[in-house]
Amino acid sequence: MERENMVKSVSRALDIITLVSLKKGGLGVTEIANQIDINKSSVYRILSTLVKYGYIEQDEETTRYKLGYKLLEISSKLLESIDLRAEATPFLQQLEKETNEVIHLVVYDQGEVVYIEKLEGNETLRMHSKVGKRASVHCTSVGKAILAYLPTSVVLDILERKGIARQTDKTITTKDAFIEELAKVKQKGYALDLEENEYGITCMAVPIFDHLGKVVAAVSISGPTIRMTEDRLTHLQPLMLYIGKQISARLGYKHRSS
Repeated sequence: MERENMVKSVSRALDIITLVSLKKGGLGVTEIANQIDINKSSVYRILSTLVKYGYIEQDEETTRYKLGYKLLEISSKLLESIDLRAEATPFLQQLEKETNEVIHLVVYDQGEVVYIEKLEGNETLRMHSKVGKRASVHCTSVGKAILAYLPTSVVLDILERKGIARQTDKTITTKDAFIEELAKVKQKGYALDLEENEYGITCMAVPIFDHLGKVVAAVSISGPTIRMTEDRLTHLQPLMLYIGKQISARLGYKHRSS
């Protein structure tokens, strides 16, 4: 019986937290009691306990109860503990299954991208990429997908420090042309590497955003140019955009329509 009551009080406490979270100005004891149909003394006891542990706070002026900063502390720890690779894996596997091509997940680090996951697909494709390897941002679809969402001043600084080396005769090697390319990427929501990094290989990438709306990673699909035709790239666009949004959502990103 005692155990049942303990569970019930926990349940009520969680109900109260949820209820309080819905009202910006907070709620009084009577309002809470009326909405969850328990007596005021029980509501007061639960609130007092929640206040003691920081989950609820009482406004001194209005005497209403509102959410406490302990919840913010816990939620920030949750966000910090989210593992990008683990959250992305099911979506990367879906992409691999539907396309049979090589799939990459990269993170941005100090003006370069670092491969943190690679799924090989079922088709044969020889690529230089491997987990842990770093790559340039100016000639890769993943690099462009990330840079498009960074301030232009940051991009120019990266290009200044890292250079715009010619990997193939299709690599963009001037700052103006590259900034123009990034504007197109941002407009479309995806980036292409049309044999700009390796001959015979075409890639498409989408950015990944975290809970702060900051670009932190990118996902790409890579295949031989002979297979990655213009028609196929057009066909892949909705799938890639969907995968990018799904992974971003798993990281706590709330999409804002412009």
